[in-house]
Amino acid sequence: MQPDTSTWVSLALKNLETREAVLNNEIALLSRQIDLPHQDPADRFIAATAVFYQLTLATVDSNLTSSSWLKTVS
Repeated sequence: MQPDTSTWVSLALKNLETREAVLNNEIALLSRQIDLPHQDPADRFIAATAVFYQLTLATVDSNLTSSSWLKTVS
């Protein structure tokens, strides 16, 4: 039997090297300044958060991985 989502997330956060990246006003403003091929607000917040905190973003979304200025791993 697979664990439910909240159990899985709790275990992943406990066992993996992760950091919570809090969305703030600076990230919201940055999300409107970054160069992405679309206006999807979720992608913009995700990318801006990674840039703001200088994080490598784990994604397979080609809209994000194709951005040379965004550090990604897929």
